[in-house]
Amino acid sequence: MTTFLLLFSVLSAITLATAFLTIFTKNPIHSAIYLVICFSSITGHYLLLNAQFLGIVNFIVYTGAIMVLFLFTLMLMNLNKEDEVHKPRVTRLAAVVLFCVMCLVLLAIFINSKPIVGDYDLSGEDYQSTKVLGRVLLNEYMLPFEYVSILLLVAMIGVVLLSKKEKSGK
Repeated sequence: MTTFLLLFSVLSAITLATAFLTIFTKNPIHSAIYLVICFSSITGHYLLLNAQFLGIVNFIVYTGAIMVLFLFTLMLMNLNKEDEVHKPRVTRLAAVVLFCVMCLVLLAIFINSKPIVGDYDLSGEDYQSTKVLGRVLLNEYMLPFEYVSILLLVAMIGVVLLSKKEKSGK
């Protein structure tokens, strides 16, 4: 039990540290590398919880495919300080206001949420089975599954639009 607790504590520290480094690092390539380490440590959490299928899928999908996509788009955008257009004050003010509103909404949701009280009902189903997991994902969680796919599509379109070179009027 103490080995499990020690491993959990180390993985949690790595996850939190790399998550904060992802946000606060100024270099986007370093930020992407910290995100890869964060995703890998989350895979370790899945493996500790005896969810091998979810751990391997998390490692393949997030650490592999999505981070390759992130790094590709970062390299494609070629972010240089001298080429960067400075945002007007109105845009920065709108971003700060939107951030504060989002924080207030999330705080209100957190304060008004109620904990689940009572006994946990065991259904007896084995959620390690890919058949059961697929049935649960595509029956009970179909709408959130579709929302995530639309969100990823919009993010990819945004990346393409951001990386597109603007023609100068010279």
